Amino acid sequence: MASPASPNGKGSDPSERPQKVETAASVDRTATARQQNQTPLNSADSLASKKEERAREADEDRVLISQAQSGDQTAFRKLVDRHHRRAFAIAVGLVRDENDAREIVQEAFLRVYRGLATFEGGSSFFTWLYRIVTNLSIDLMRKPGRRAAELDESRNISEESEGELALVSRIDGADPVDVVRRKEMAGRIQSALDALPPYHRAVILMREVEGLSYEEMAEAMGVSKGTIMSRLFHARQKMQKALADVYEELGPAAKQDEKGRGSSDEKPADDES
Repeated sequence: MASPASPNGKGSDPSERPQKVETAASVDRTATARQQNQTPLNSADSLASKKEERAREADEDRVLISQAQSGDQTAFRKLVDRHHRRAFAIAVGLVRDENDAREIVQEAFLRVYRGLATFEGGSSFFTWLYRIVTNLSIDLMRKPGRRAAELDESRNISEESEGELALVSRIDGADPVDVVRRKEMAGRIQSALDALPPYHRAVILMREVEGLSYEEMAEAMGVSKGTIMSRLFHARQKMQKALADVYEELGPAAKQDEKGRGSSDEKPADDES
């Protein structure tokens, strides 16, 4: 399997100044919040809460890393246990095959173990791990013939994994007709996601599924914050275009949902270099 890019490597995507647009995930969050009177999953408050949670997690990781660097195998096992699910979620969301995703995550943790002695904490453990997982996934997706396999409807994705990754939330006890409609919408959104280029799919998954900030995504992908914003902008545009009729049906509510998710650290960057 190809090695991930150097920690100081840069992405090759061209950068353009992004604008805030509503996302495909916000389509479902708006409908769900409207029906259940709940705060959308990735609202500004939710994103801030996730950021605080990861800051606490990073402090705990530093203790475990120090112990693991001293030869404590139990500490390294705890690091694996803490981050395995999210690493797998990103991998399977990108490569769309559970077996490939498992191999990617296994290889990623092996590389982490080998490089642990030289890890100095310049970035958080999880962004370091995400970067390895993302690069390994993108390397696999770029292999000849991979696209045809990726679009194969018989690909190895279990219902459990789809549940973890779905950009559409579940509604317990919902009207059966509504459940069918939402399942159809989930399929549309997943198809639009599958059609995205690797880098665009990665930023949508990191932002909409994992709730990472632009800064965390930039660390994980080894590019500037401006590049991340540009990729996310173009990824959202492509998904909006593919789901235009869904946005038309939801109307202004979807736009209001996206507007409410903005925060002071998520404004378009002036410098896209």
